[in-house]
Parts: sequence; C-alpha cells; structure tokens
Amino acid sequence: MGRLFGTDGVRGLANADLTPELALSVARAAAGVLADRDGTERPVAVVGRDPRASGEMLEAAVVAGLTSVGAEVLRAGVLPTPALAYLTGSTGADLGVMISASHNPMPDNGIKLFSRGGHKLPDAAEAQIENQVVGGSSVDHRPTGAGIGRVRDLAGALDDYIGHVLSTLEQPLSGLRVVVDCAHGAAASSAPEVYRRAGATVHAIGCEPDGWNINDGVGSTHLGPLAEAVRDFGADLGIAHDGDADRCLAVSADGEVVDGDAILAVCALALHERGALKDDTVVATVMSNLGFHHAMRDAGIAVQTTAVGDRYVLEALRAGDLSLGGEQSGHLVFLDHATTGDGLLTGLSLLARMHATGASLADLAAVVRRLPQTLVNVPVRDRLAVAESDEVAEAVNAVEAELGDAGRVLLRPSGTEQLVRVMVEAPSQEQADSVAARLAEVVAAVD
Repeated sequence: MGRLFGTDGVRGLANADLTPELALSVARAAAGVLADRDGTERPVAVVGRDPRASGEMLEAAVVAGLTSVGAEVLRAGVLPTPALAYLTGSTGADLGVMISASHNPMPDNGIKLFSRGGHKLPDAAEAQIENQVVGGSSVDHRPTGAGIGRVRDLAGALDDYIGHVLSTLEQPLSGLRVVVDCAHGAAASSAPEVYRRAGATVHAIGCEPDGWNINDGVGSTHLGPLAEAVRDFGADLGIAHDGDADRCLAVSADGEVVDGDAILAVCALALHERGALKDDTVVATVMSNLGFHHAMRDAGIAVQTTAVGDRYVLEALRAGDLSLGGEQSGHLVFLDHATTGDGLLTGLSLLARMHATGASLADLAAVVRRLPQTLVNVPVRDRLAVAESDEVAEAVNAVEAELGDAGRVLLRPSGTEQLVRVMVEAPSQEQADSVAARLAEVVAAVD
C-alpha cells in the first residue's frame, strides 16, 4: 500500500482503491487515535457524506468500523463538509468522518477526518492512523455485548449548520439576484436555502443529485452552465460550489470567472476596512497570482504564504491567530466562524460585500490584476535532484533578477510523479511563455 493520506484525506476509486474494508479499517484506527477518553466514556463520532452512490456503501463500512471499537455514532446524513466539521465541534464529538471526494468525478470517493472541535488532522495524527491501518493493529480492540457502539441519526443537523452560517450576516441581502450551482452535490439541500433566507433572489442549478451526477458538467470545475444561467436570469452574480461545498468560485453579471484569488482579496478588504482582519494579514498559498500579492500590498495587508493545500492554510491561521486565508481554487477559511474551508460562508461574504458597497462583482474583483501565467510540467528522472541542482538554482535566480517585482517563478516537484512543475508569471504572456520554456530546458537537462 502506498501513502494512504493525500492532501485532503483518503481518496480513490470507490470499491477499487477505496474499498469498504479499507474504510472500516480507517474508521477503527481513527477512533483509536483521536478518541483520547479515559475509558469511562464511549468515544463519539459524527459521520456525514455527499450524495454520490458509493457513499451509502462506505458510510455503512465507516459506521461498522466505529461501532466495532465501541464508539457512539451520530449519523448526520448528506450535508456539506463544513457542516460536518461544525457539527463535530458543536456536539463535542471526538472525531468527525466525512465521506466525499469533493470535486472529483462520481466514481471516486474519499474519507476526510476531523478531530475534536472540527479541525483537520495534523501530519502526525494521519501518520498514526496510517501506521495502524497498514500494520493491522487497528483490529486489536473488539468489545462485545454492551461494549459495542450504537448508532443514531443526528436530528436537525443540517438546520443547525444553516442557522450557524446565517448568524454571520450583519444585515439582509435584499435586492441581489444570484444563481447558485450546487454541482448536484452536498450543497443542493442547503445553499439555495441559505442564500434565500439571507434575502437574495435565488435561481438554482445543479440541484438534483441522483447519486451518479455529482460534478457532472456542473459546479466549480465546470463554470460554463453557471455563466450561461447568470446571463439568462439577469443575475448580479453566480456562485459555484463543488461536490461537498467546501469551496466557492463565482462569475460576474457578464459571465466572467472570478477565481479564489479575487474572492479572497474582496473578502480580505472587507474585513480590513471593518478592522476585523487580525494583524492585517491574510494567508494564501504559493499558487496565488502575483496580482493578488500586489493588491494586498497596495491595501496595506500582509500576505503569509504556505504550501498548496487548505490544511496548510488552516495551520498558518491557527498558529498566527489570524482571521482569513484561502486558495486560488476557492477554498476560503474564515477562522472566526469556521474550522475549515466553507463555500457557503464564502458565498455569503461575497454577497454581503456587494450589498454593502453597491458595487458589481466585476468592479470588486478588478482589484486583482492577474499577471499572465504559464505552467509547464517537465518530466524528469529524479525530481529531488532537480531541487538540489546548482544549474537550476542559477537559472531561477537569473530569471527572478530579470523579472524583478513584475513577475514570479515557482518550481514545484510533483508529490506523486517524476515531474517538476515550472510556473512563471510575467507582465506579458509572451514573456511568461519564453521564460517558462527556458527554465523547462534547464530542468529537463538535470541528470
């Protein structure tokens, strides 16, 4: 077995890579690692899923694994990942288990784990769970009789989350017209309701999940239908969620895509103006466009940069007691209100900013002037050798001197393949392409 955990839990082709047997083992191990009770109380777990068909099978396996080690299971049903994280905290549970493959196509599925309070796991906890699953030690504890855990449905779970999200609004959003694309996913039963109760006029698409159509031509990875619906409906904007609603992308009234960098900038400026952006600092990943950094610098906002992955954004936010961070992909974390990326909170924040300023989304997003970007995937013999190469370092230094503050270079070895990703941002697309091609040649030449 290769590494079990990726950047966001365990994920793979359902019933092939991610089997019921593996799901059961992961659940058993997670309960053992995350439930540090003294033995006098049963551990408690909240379990939720997105609507993809394989989630029913994997939910049964996860519940079986948890109860087989004596855990009490609160079954929350179909709901967004941020709802599961919120409920893990609000119920005082020892752990939360979300069964979802997020934006991946229907045949895939995944298991996302949350510790007490609704927080994503640190690397050390994932390593413990993985070692138990791979080593087989997670099957040691097998209570019998009354020691076996019980299962009950968590009544009102989704309503509790909806109420929490709406409590973050300071005033109704009346007068705004929004199209929301729920990706036939976990947001279908919550996002339209949230935006309507917030006061907006809502037209919903991608809201008919049948277990097989999640992310199929709709949602945050397929923005064409949303842009068309926004124009047809005459909406002020469109909001797109992914399969488990932990991310949010948008389109303006004229159908132009507004990515996570622009959304993060809009939300950061809103908090900054209210004096609610702690330390006047926002957290972003290395993939955020240099135009985002320039916009924040001009507004007097510092940017703390992390590796790619919302878990690293979260770690930086918690370590620095900061308010806001996010990714270009649309994962935004409002740490004052949530413990993980929350697409509905992001959508509400975007709507609230438009309502408060009276500005269009296009005007608000224009604060980020994206630099042209080129990304080249370079096959290599040894990606670690590239990272240690003096020739590559010299070439990068020369390009950085050439670009100065007007551009940026990023070399990222793939985590799973013998590839190095060469990313260049420059004032013109021609220059970005030229510089990336030069660097790619140097990288490919490393023996």
